[in-house]
Amino acid sequence: MVLKSFVEVHPDSHFPIQNLPYGVFKAEPGSEARPGVAIGDYVLDLSVIASAGLFDGPYLENSDCFNQPTLNKFLGLGQLAWKEARSTLQKLLSAAEPILRDNTSLRQKALLPMDKVQMLLPIAIGDYTDFFASKHHAKNCGLIFRGPENPINPNWFHIPIAYHGRASSIVISGTDIIRPRGQGHPTVNSLPYFGPSRKLDFELEMAAVVGAGNELGKPVDVNEAANHIFGLVLMNDWSARDIQAWEYVPLGPFLGKSFGTTISPWIVTLDALAPFASDAPDQNPPPLPYLAEKEYKNYDISLQVSIVPAGQKDACIISRSNFKHLYWTITQQLAHHTINGCNLRPGDLLGTGTISGPEPDSYGCLLELTWNGQKPLSLGGTTRTFLDDGDEVIFTGCCKGGGYNVGFGRCSGKILPSPP
Repeated sequence: MVLKSFVEVHPDSHFPIQNLPYGVFKAEPGSEARPGVAIGDYVLDLSVIASAGLFDGPYLENSDCFNQPTLNKFLGLGQLAWKEARSTLQKLLSAAEPILRDNTSLRQKALLPMDKVQMLLPIAIGDYTDFFASKHHAKNCGLIFRGPENPINPNWFHIPIAYHGRASSIVISGTDIIRPRGQGHPTVNSLPYFGPSRKLDFELEMAAVVGAGNELGKPVDVNEAANHIFGLVLMNDWSARDIQAWEYVPLGPFLGKSFGTTISPWIVTLDALAPFASDAPDQNPPPLPYLAEKEYKNYDISLQVSIVPAGQKDACIISRSNFKHLYWTITQQLAHHTINGCNLRPGDLLGTGTISGPEPDSYGCLLELTWNGQKPLSLGGTTRTFLDDGDEVIFTGCCKGGGYNVGFGRCSGKILPSPP
């Protein structure tokens, strides 16, 4: 029996009762931010549900976690509280449950049209780490910059490579991105140039949202790591390839990445994704014992990238990839992050790195799709090697279930010109 909600949900919706992703919204300008879940074309206001005393289980009954402007307090309560909330919400929203369905006053307060609210960053992000977990992406980057002799450095097969990103410039979907300025790679016998990036790119990523953290000095076992991950979001880790290429040796990305990262507003929980678990790729050589999992698990999440070229109305699909292509799993990433004793906190964000598939039409960035500008893309009567001012990039992600979807909505951003 497929679980059904009394709220009408279109068959193509990303937000049926099987999903119930979490976000934070404002009902109107100037109002307070508060948590909600998506159901069909509506947002269920969790502060209203909490005030009505409908979270009556042992972990949530006396908690004010849904009267906060972010989800961090709820995330910090841990897995048992998350499961209690999901069970309660699925019961309240089910077609067979009268408590909310038949209470007109409460229903009108609690269910708000999604197109009338303003979505905000759902979490206060203390720290952001970006991994490099796709074998196909790593290989393609190596082929472009180093050639076929050594496309992937030997350490990559033993260790989930990552760098520390900039949390302050993470923005919610729909936020414009200003083209960054910086130094670019010099040509032969010349100084580096300074100015707006000439090779602005997107990166198709997802990110794990840390739930309950760990204490300083106490690593998380890889087989327990899923208990510390609340869910996933779509992420566009915008990249200025020319700035990055000049600065990244020897300490890695800096200004080429820190100008902006966009995430989708809805966090899809690992519980909602559980039916779509899939085997991760074989890892050869086998990872060291602290990274060896009892089950190597990814998720079958179809990902799509579209661009609306500047001055046009129609979006052009340029890439279709899948989360299941990741070589290093999100649980390995989290376990590795903590193995030195590093303490993660609720709301920390762990980016996967660009998610590229094995075929050219599944590459996750323009660097790969155009082979660093050598093969321009055709987009609705125009071409691109990298992004132009006015271009809008749109990511979507969705799992296909039996008669329903579990999706992430949109992750979008438009490029604005650099200041004069």
